[in-house]
Amino acid sequence: MPNRRLASLAGVVATFVGIAVAELAAGSLVTVPSPLDALGQQVVALAPGGILTTAIEVLGPANRAVLLGSSLLVAGVLGVLLGRVAAARFVAAVALVGAVATAALAASLTSPDAAVPTVLLALAASGWATLGSLHALLARLGGPAAATSAGADGPEGSDVGIAANGAVDRRRFLRLTSGLGLSAALAGTLGRTTFGFAPASVPDVTLPEPASTLPPIRGDLAAELPEVTPLLTPVDDFFRIDAAIALPRVDPTDWRLRIHGLVDRELEFTYEDLLERDLVEVDATILCVSNEVGGDLAGTARWLGVPLVELLDEAGPTARAEQVVGRSVDGWTGGFPLEVATDGRPALIAVAMNDVPLPVRHGFPARLVVPGLYGYVSATKWLQDIELTTWDGFDGYWVPRGWAKEGPVKTMTRIDLPGSGDRVEDSELVVAGVAWAPVRGIDQVEIRVDDGPWEPVELLPPLSEATWVQWRGTASLSTGEHTIAARAVDAQGAIQPEGPAPPAPDGAEGWHTVRVEVA
Repeated sequence: MPNRRLASLAGVVATFVGIAVAELAAGSLVTVPSPLDALGQQVVALAPGGILTTAIEVLGPANRAVLLGSSLLVAGVLGVLLGRVAAARFVAAVALVGAVATAALAASLTSPDAAVPTVLLALAASGWATLGSLHALLARLGGPAAATSAGADGPEGSDVGIAANGAVDRRRFLRLTSGLGLSAALAGTLGRTTFGFAPASVPDVTLPEPASTLPPIRGDLAAELPEVTPLLTPVDDFFRIDAAIALPRVDPTDWRLRIHGLVDRELEFTYEDLLERDLVEVDATILCVSNEVGGDLAGTARWLGVPLVELLDEAGPTARAEQVVGRSVDGWTGGFPLEVATDGRPALIAVAMNDVPLPVRHGFPARLVVPGLYGYVSATKWLQDIELTTWDGFDGYWVPRGWAKEGPVKTMTRIDLPGSGDRVEDSELVVAGVAWAPVRGIDQVEIRVDDGPWEPVELLPPLSEATWVQWRGTASLSTGEHTIAARAVDAQGAIQPEGPAPPAPDGAEGWHTVRVEVA
């Protein structure tokens, strides 16, 4: 292996050691964001919309892991550059490490929790120390590093520094880089999992009793048929789709919610201010626009919070106000028509879900919940700012990236039972699932076997018109393979479109179909 390659390897290892130590330092400090995640967040902010859309559709929640891997790949490329610069002039490499560390710090400063110099020093010092040690060892093998050790102006092709035991030094160098690389992997993993980068915990919060409560959940079909989606989605199973690479960690004592823009009175609320208001419970289903036909990027919770319309009324929208824009602490934005917030639907500034404070991954300390709209225009998590503006005065995060500006949820149904590919023994097959058209409500669900007629099924009582509805029916099947399709009709009489249409730009369309085999 020529020394040019060894110099590149030294740079890569030094880079990853610096990143690992910085991750370990940031993780142990808990309140400090990961420099690697902060850099990834900048990549997301700058990436073209088509790339982000494809990543979400193809990878789903795994897109964060892929982005992390991509960030590490970019770091590796920078490491190659670092090693080769060091082989030519070590002082220049020192400057490059400082520049990368400063860039990482600058990226972290865009997070709601600013990185501290400790992380910068950990990244730079460990990177410099590792690169210096490897560079000194590499110099004994001759080549570019040896020439630099002899002096930048030494004779070209000089043999200065070539050791008689070069083969032994080469093996030592490779063992050292392997050990450092493994140590970096372990340290980085420790920092991200053992310490602060596992999903952050919510501070101790005592939720007040709501001024308006809902009755206990009864008649859940999932109790009889466990394969069917329950009326309320457990918090741990609730989907998460957002543009945040690292979970924002917000101190509720410092957090403020500001309402401003085209209003008569600008308002500001603390977390305690919200908890001291008359809180109400709302059962509502929210959905991601990236949800495919038959997909699971949908969830229903019993939300607790302040009615959005109350705070907007207190602020007093002016005659020019047409759009409500929610801003997250991490800079994400979503906007929807003001009339949606004031048309009677139970839109909330939520502080809890399913009787627990909002988990960090779902928006602690507060988030917007607007039934009937896809999350990309309405469901601002880690909410810190609400601005009223004109409709043309602002486009939310996803609109310039190719998604529709208005995002009403489309009527949809999903077959939960049987699963596609199931082999069954009974020709009288129970078919069950959920359907949704939040705010509009579901009037009917129908199923069809193969190319037969559409047959209505039983609808169970929904928790509210803002939630999905469970349904069940039976299908008589002969021996062999069959397809079962389902479609819904909303309370306005609109039949679910046959499609197919992809999620972009305003939601998927199509009838969910499963294939079963009767033995």
